[in-house]
Amino acid sequence: MFATSLGDDGAELCPLQPWQAEEFLAHVDRGREFIGRFNGLPDVVEDVAGARAFLEAYAGKEASDTGLIRAIRLDGTLVGAVILRRLDVPQGAAEAGCWLEPAAVGRGLVTRATRLLIDWAVRERGVHRVEWWVSAGNAPSIAVARRLGMRKEAVLRESYLYRGERHDEEIWSVLAPEWTAASEAAAG
Repeated sequence: MFATSLGDDGAELCPLQPWQAEEFLAHVDRGREFIGRFNGLPDVVEDVAGARAFLEAYAGKEASDTGLIRAIRLDGTLVGAVILRRLDVPQGAAEAGCWLEPAAVGRGLVTRATRLLIDWAVRERGVHRVEWWVSAGNAPSIAVARRLGMRKEAVLRESYLYRGERHDEEIWSVLAPEWTAASEAAAG
């Protein structure tokens, strides 16, 4: 099934397709409250039709080379995902994102999966800049950005209205030369 190993712990990065809508909904249901603390996904994926529509939107983005979604599986179970919410190859820019259900937290899955996603965007698609937009209160996601070697560039004060409350958003990024230099240094 076109999976890429994320390590020796049974974790894999795999395609996530509209025909998997029921499984995707079950995953969102398992993590609905946890995921929804900072991510609007549970508000969009409320039933199988919503799950299918979300996955179809990402299938359309992938077909038009403007984004993509990949499942994070642990021992075959869908436990999270990484996305390129935006992929603009002509401009050399992308925005990455992620989520996990609670059972998968603390294993480094998002960091490993996002590392593969960024590496693909930079090396295969020629992206020069990858952004990571995050609620200022989302400490685990900010920690991922740091582990990936991203730099905080801005705080957009009270820019994000979510569930009736205004939140500050931070913008983190990594540039292709930084990414490749860090990858080469880590390899060797």
